[in-house]
Amino acid sequence: MKQFLANLLLLLCCSAALAQQHPGNPALTALKAAQQQIVLLNNQSGLVPIADVRDLRIASVHSGFGQQAVFDSLTANYGQVTGFSLSPAPTDSAFFTLHDQLKLHNLIIITLSDSSPFGTRLLNFITDQQAINKVLVVLTGSGKNLAALESLRCPIIWYPANTPEGASVAAQLIFGGMAATHRLETAYGQVFKKGSGYSTSKIRLGYSMPEAVSVNANRLKSIDSLVNVAIAGHVTPGAVILLAKDGQVIFHKAYGHHTYSGQNATKPDDIFDLASVTKVSATTPAIMRLYDQKIVDLKDPISTYVARTRTIPDKATITIREALLHEAGYTPYIKFYEQLKPLDLSTDSSAAFPTKVADHYFLRAHYFEDVMWPVTLKSNVETRGKFVYSDVSMYMMKEVIETASHQKLNDYVLHEFYRPLGMRSTGFLPRTRFPRSRIVPTTENDNWFRTMRVQGYVNDPGAAMAGGVEGHAGLFANANDLAILYQLYLNQGSYGGRTYFQPATVALFTSEQSKASGRGYGFARAPKPADKAYPSPLAFGHSGYTGTYVWVDPKYNLVYICLTNRVYPDDSKTYGKPSLNLRALILDRFYEAVVPGN
Repeated sequence: MKQFLANLLLLLCCSAALAQQHPGNPALTALKAAQQQIVLLNNQSGLVPIADVRDLRIASVHSGFGQQAVFDSLTANYGQVTGFSLSPAPTDSAFFTLHDQLKLHNLIIITLSDSSPFGTRLLNFITDQQAINKVLVVLTGSGKNLAALESLRCPIIWYPANTPEGASVAAQLIFGGMAATHRLETAYGQVFKKGSGYSTSKIRLGYSMPEAVSVNANRLKSIDSLVNVAIAGHVTPGAVILLAKDGQVIFHKAYGHHTYSGQNATKPDDIFDLASVTKVSATTPAIMRLYDQKIVDLKDPISTYVARTRTIPDKATITIREALLHEAGYTPYIKFYEQLKPLDLSTDSSAAFPTKVADHYFLRAHYFEDVMWPVTLKSNVETRGKFVYSDVSMYMMKEVIETASHQKLNDYVLHEFYRPLGMRSTGFLPRTRFPRSRIVPTTENDNWFRTMRVQGYVNDPGAAMAGGVEGHAGLFANANDLAILYQLYLNQGSYGGRTYFQPATVALFTSEQSKASGRGYGFARAPKPADKAYPSPLAFGHSGYTGTYVWVDPKYNLVYICLTNRVYPDDSKTYGKPSLNLRALILDRFYEAVVPGN
């Protein structure tokens, strides 16, 4: 322990030394050159940027391209992508086979270069795809090859240098991660004349490097050391850290492993149990949408939607506003697992035991309705009007949302937010949609009632016993998905060319609404008086018990995502874990890097 703390102190003291002047960056130069040279042609239909990513199944067909790994990895940030490759001299049979292989895809991106087999076969293949799919052509290399494509009606993106930076820019331009502004400086063929080109707007997150938004990458190096020291000290076995600045993801790294055994290295797109980050990533935005639509009002009594509370004197007049501020007086936490009896659980699934709470472990039918909800309704209300953080508030909010929307919470947020935003990994009940290996295990030994590894099932026992979907916990996501959602908040309710919330609604929910706590509706905010120099009065976010953290600061135009599984191997504090708020320390390092003049 002493050595761990000594290493940590040394690291923090040395972090200032990394804030040195950064010399010229060749990669940044190449990136800027690609941005200034890329041209969008044939976009009469307005297909670019892609507006609707909800049900995209992207095929990325490469022919002599050379940068397919970079292109496909960037494309995957916006939609599900499958890569295909053409041989240097494809036959008719090869094109026909590829045509059939693409039958389940609805966006076909064809990448070409000077090495591609330009000719009748290629043009016929693209023309066939145009007839049945959305098609885009990305061309790099000599502009003279544009003349060979002038019979096409699909959009064509051209840039001269076949570089990783060019491939990155092309992928982002397709989805609105960057804007198109450049025009052809020379005529190529009869169609593509000098001055040709279309302009588009940036509508989604882009992916770049720190210097692109005037942040010195050297000032972020201490984050690597900080996380590695924390992993060595068993604060968490792994982590994924993301920072977006000015609408650009400039830092996105994975550290450590899923467990302390050293197996299964953590990957940037791994999925984590968000715990209480569920409150502001599912429950609160659902209330915001219903408020926007004037279906609910913050002054409404919860009893308007949860009729059984009308006969309970201490709950009948509690409002949605009070619940969102944690000032309703609800008891902080109910240990529902203490109500369990041996006959309530089974190792086999059946009609009598349908609720899966872990691998090979099932809860009896109707347990929530028969036991948990009556216990919740009978729970005490003692401190109404004072801030007492309570999960029961969000149990109530789930019932309000489902009554007002006539949909289950998990279905409502999936269709209203996650799918249209392109958040493909976010949702409740992840084991029904993803392989176990993609989901980071939360515990090895659940202390509450499962006494086994919990991986892909919500760690919170109440949410697990309620079927995995609750207002306070149960949501799983990866870092990139969360960056999209919190960029939506930073954008005051708009993303991808679509408005999800009115700006006034975002401002209302994220601004200070309580003198008692300084919190917004659902959202946490920096404490007052400020205990740190950096967060602005506009900043908001939330933490999660499992080791997750989200933070937005409109003053500095930043989004911060931290995902860890700090409660692994279990949440017992007898394992000698140092008391270290890694999530806040990393945020401090980000602030130090991005705050002007620091």
